[in-house]
Amino acid sequence: MAEDRITDIGPPHYEQFLPPVIKANYGKWKYHEIPRPGVLKHVSESGDELYTVRCGAGRLLTTDYVREVCDIADKFCDGHVRWTSRNNIEFLTPKKENVEPLIAAIKAQGWPVGGTGHAVTSIVHTQGWIHCHTPAIDASGIVKSVMDDLFEYFGEHRLPAQVRISLACCLNMCGAVHCSDIAILGIHRTPPKIFHDKLRHVCEIPTTIAACPTGAIRPHPDKSIKSVVVNEERCMYCGNCYTMCPAMPLFDPDKGGVALLIGGKVSNAKHPPMFSRLGVPYLPNNPPRWPEVCQAIRKILLAYVNGANKWERLGEWITRIGWSRFFEICDIPFTFQHIDDYKWAYDTYNTSMHFKF
Repeated sequence: MAEDRITDIGPPHYEQFLPPVIKANYGKWKYHEIPRPGVLKHVSESGDELYTVRCGAGRLLTTDYVREVCDIADKFCDGHVRWTSRNNIEFLTPKKENVEPLIAAIKAQGWPVGGTGHAVTSIVHTQGWIHCHTPAIDASGIVKSVMDDLFEYFGEHRLPAQVRISLACCLNMCGAVHCSDIAILGIHRTPPKIFHDKLRHVCEIPTTIAACPTGAIRPHPDKSIKSVVVNEERCMYCGNCYTMCPAMPLFDPDKGGVALLIGGKVSNAKHPPMFSRLGVPYLPNNPPRWPEVCQAIRKILLAYVNGANKWERLGEWITRIGWSRFFEICDIPFTFQHIDDYKWAYDTYNTSMHFKF
């Protein structure tokens, strides 16, 4: 496979990085189980076993931290370690006797072991204030605060089913919050500010106008002013204009905030994939610990723990009891923001492997 590739475009073939036990049993895995929180055991048709120890990590890492991870992998896993899409670290070893010393070494570093099975795993998130230019909220700060508050659910299987939390720091949603059990979404609530004196020096007006997906930007009506104006009724606060024109910043520390979307999932098991729906339309952007966001998420999670059946995902639980009952249990007021006025609201874009008769 890998040796037959004749192109050097793109990344190297993944087969080059597979641990030997995975490469030898590729496509032949018989079953897997979770012996304890944070540990996965895969068994092949050949009888080979692979043990995976998962621990939580931040999305932003230092080189010293990565060296520490690699040192542990070299000592216990023949150098085999990987990062998951949800920012967990997984150490891979075929040797059962290495599992307990490996866990001890991980915990000695202060890294939490968990995030498997019926637990809250690490939050997949965007870049927030650390790098992105259009965020309404931070990413790493909120994720740290929420995971600190929910830490008891990371290392133990105390939930009816797995709970996946994600964060996107603006409506462009590069955090894939459209399909998570609980999603944290940064929202802008004001149109971009326009610095007319700077715009004509640093921006191309035609490309700035063309960048708006709703046609909310037009040339300034005063021909003597080489700038633009924004029709607020058309603006959806996406930040595309700021991407093209740094003289049109969108962030507002007072008006921007957090919305919570609820009930989505990617899994196709038992029920087709589900899109998240608006739960809490607005919470204040209150760094450094975002207490309102943490309190709201904990209230939703506890209601789910107390009301759901085993193996029932959060969105499936809500579907069973009804959204009105969910709002009542979680003490979430119903507002006009919850009314779906999307033009194609009665069409469906669901795709599923489930048979329909």
